[in-house]
Amino acid sequence: MNSTSTPVSSALAPYGWDDAWADEFAPYDAEGLLPGRVIRVDRGQCDVVTAGGTLRADTAFVTPHDPLRVVCTGDWVAVEPGGNPRYVRAYLPRRTAFVRSTSSKRSEGQILAANVDHAVVAVSLAAELDLARIERFLALAWESGAQPVVVLTKADLVPDAVTRAHLVQDVEISAPGVPVLTVSARDGDGLDVLTAITAGGTSVLLGQSGAGKSTLANALLGEDVMDVQAIRDVDGKGRHTTTTRNLLALPGGGVLIDTPGLRGVGLWDASTGVGQVFAEIEELAERCRFQDCAHESEPGCAVLDAIETGDLPQRRLESYRKLLRENQYVVAKTDARLRAEIRKDWKRKGAIGRAAMEAKRGRLR
Repeated sequence: MNSTSTPVSSALAPYGWDDAWADEFAPYDAEGLLPGRVIRVDRGQCDVVTAGGTLRADTAFVTPHDPLRVVCTGDWVAVEPGGNPRYVRAYLPRRTAFVRSTSSKRSEGQILAANVDHAVVAVSLAAELDLARIERFLALAWESGAQPVVVLTKADLVPDAVTRAHLVQDVEISAPGVPVLTVSARDGDGLDVLTAITAGGTSVLLGQSGAGKSTLANALLGEDVMDVQAIRDVDGKGRHTTTTRNLLALPGGGVLIDTPGLRGVGLWDASTGVGQVFAEIEELAERCRFQDCAHESEPGCAVLDAIETGDLPQRRLESYRKLLRENQYVVAKTDARLRAEIRKDWKRKGAIGRAAMEAKRGRLR
């Protein structure tokens, strides 16, 4: 059966199949391969939803040494129509990809999900807000090409409307250009807005363990599909109830990828994403006197002026600097030219610092 035929398109449309994907798949269709979307990956194999049902396939055929090019949840793939084992022969070019840095010392990226339209960052109101962590998640989300959305879960634990409004405002300052929703999966408050957002394409749920992702996923799915465990009252954290990334069709349209709780969220070549998270700082930087202003002590620094007037929180600048340094370090580990530039910049700044110190000593004599 031709993969662009109406039955195939109708069967895969709930998972995001469209004419553009059909065009991309045409060469594989000519080879008699089946189109499908990866809904789960584990131990070198994956579950693929196709027009004829869900198939189990081996990914060894398309597993390169580059960890960013392995098959992942959300990929559209070309699968063999039969065989034992059955193999994934290729995946279609990704429209978006959510990538983080691994914790290994080899400086590798890890792809978490592909072809995502919305990155839903779940943050629990049961614990104190970690704005820096939210900014980190948002940097990765923007870099992926998806539209971020922050969902403050367990809103029923903050019944006071004024307190809740202040918390939302704090997050909105840290998330320019990003919708911030308060949701209570327990009583359904705010779910209608989130349902409308997730109905438009593929959404990935991100957040720490205990953020309420599985509970939120169950609320969106309308049934208890994901396992849920109680969180600790001491710090609002919980164990990982989701251990793999699963792609599920939503009853109101769209698909949802639930992910395990992420303890470490390292940046991976996310300079564009960092710039979008701190858009107001980058806009201010354009008005600095010096083009290479580091926003530390330079005269005519518009960023420092904004801090002095209270228009820019000091915490935002510190978080911006930290993420830029981290991202620069990750990129430099795989880019010899950039490493040389960084060393040159360090020497230049060191020379400036020594000159300033000598000048100060001269004035004191």
